Amino acid sequence: METHSSLVALLAWRAQTQPDERAYIFLSDRGTEEAVLTFRELHDAAQALAAQIAQTAQPGDRALLVFPAGLEFIVAFFGCLIARVIAVPMMAPRRLSARDSSAAILRDCEPRIALTSQAFLSRDDLRGRFAGLPLQWLAVGLDSDKPTTIDRSAPAPQDIAFLQYTSGSTSEPKGVTVSHANLLANLEMIRLSLGNNKQSTYVNWVPLYHDMGLILNTLQALYVGALCVLMAPNAFMQRPLNWLRAIGQYRAEVGCGPNFGFDLCVSRYRAEQMEGIDLSTWRIALNGAEPVQAETIRRFSETFEPHGFNPAATFPAYGMAEATLLISGGRRGAGPAMRSVSSRALQSHSAQAPVDDSDAQLLVGCGKALAGEQIAIVDPDLCRRLRFDQVGEIWVSGPNVSRAYWENAAATEAGLNARLMNEDSDARWLRTGDLGFLDESGELFITGRIKDLIVVRGINHYPQDIERHVQALHPAFRQNCGAAFSVTDEHGESALVIVQEIERTERNRIDPVEMSGLIREAVANEHELYARHVVLIRPGTLPKTTSGKIQRSLTRRLWLDRRLDELTASAS
Repeated sequence: METHSSLVALLAWRAQTQPDERAYIFLSDRGTEEAVLTFRELHDAAQALAAQIAQTAQPGDRALLVFPAGLEFIVAFFGCLIARVIAVPMMAPRRLSARDSSAAILRDCEPRIALTSQAFLSRDDLRGRFAGLPLQWLAVGLDSDKPTTIDRSAPAPQDIAFLQYTSGSTSEPKGVTVSHANLLANLEMIRLSLGNNKQSTYVNWVPLYHDMGLILNTLQALYVGALCVLMAPNAFMQRPLNWLRAIGQYRAEVGCGPNFGFDLCVSRYRAEQMEGIDLSTWRIALNGAEPVQAETIRRFSETFEPHGFNPAATFPAYGMAEATLLISGGRRGAGPAMRSVSSRALQSHSAQAPVDDSDAQLLVGCGKALAGEQIAIVDPDLCRRLRFDQVGEIWVSGPNVSRAYWENAAATEAGLNARLMNEDSDARWLRTGDLGFLDESGELFITGRIKDLIVVRGINHYPQDIERHVQALHPAFRQNCGAAFSVTDEHGESALVIVQEIERTERNRIDPVEMSGLIREAVANEHELYARHVVLIRPGTLPKTTSGKIQRSLTRRLWLDRRLDELTASAS
């Protein structure tokens, strides 16, 4: 693989060696090709935009990237890199949303300019959200005149390429500084793990402001010189089988998404809509960005194997913004590693064989450490490495790990520069905040997040286990749309709260009191816990991150403030 000092140098090389090959295609909601960029067209458009940016912003200034789905985002991203302006990808602010994170991001990074599409630029509601800020707005298109050179040196490997704001599943979003060196290191790690090359066409629906959409799909395709086919996230949510249709149409090898995306494909499956779709070229069905469920893998494989899908293409993985993206992954064609463990032993932070079937819990492995990287399982209080099959905090060290949060020295020192006790190495470690264990082979299994852990009478309970059990009780309970957490009651003891969305088609058919009782009885029988508060809420109102992770801490705050959109609530 050709080595480069930055993504700018990589793009220039692709434009020189593969000038007329199609780099990116954007599909309309109907699946037709709406826009196309070759490697040379992307380079020329980004170079022209960089000249515009340089008239307003200096190297090191921040630029917001606020775009609808499309290829303009990619031009804007590379335009910023060429101009040595730090890109800040951000989801377009939601209309009238009280939980929008844009205000926190703006306060943190203090952007100088904002880039968007011409259509978005004309929206009064969008501009109004940024009123009062000294922002220079630029509209980005795909066409370019002859590129204009700018009088700026090429970025160095340690220069910040962009700020990736964390999803904020348990806290306020923080800006992870991602350097060109971080990006190139992780892109090479991804290439080696996935086994991709120029023929590894991608089809992606994950939004580009999310690190999975940007790095694992868009930038990784450019890194190996492959075609990347993009579709709008909303188009996928409305017609998820169109993703599979595009994979078949373009003979794609790689299609990545969070766990809920695979569930959605199964729930919307219609045999007649899959007629003629051949998934036999799909080599990497990467499942990441949220907890990977064994049942999801089973259902997806059974549903789509008749259409050519190879279950061995299933590729569970684990990553986070602080590690640029990917932390662990499997091997192409190896399929998922699964392990049955004791639910009761997990409550004591130990991975052991189940005593009987009622004690069994099936966990999905998320692969092994990538090339040039280390993963350790650590006691979070003592900062001491644990042995295999012991559950602790996941720590990561490698060239892909960011060295700083933007303008946040305290969080940087605590979270990105941790040291292991009783070890002489000078290695600095990322504390992920996630819980998991390594088996003897080095396979990583994720069990939950430290801050989400529910501790009642000294026993640890993982909220996702309670949530999954609740959602299996009745068709009225929406899948992947519940949150379990604890609060302190008036006696200073932990009390369990369960918040659950109700399906839109069921909310007028159910008896809320009966549903609350059903939840309480099941949780008591299965988990030996009493659900003090059961809250049923309207569909689409549970707080989630951009990748679909449940924001349990935010849900807890909203419940305490009585700001959940309740269908009904029941408390004893």
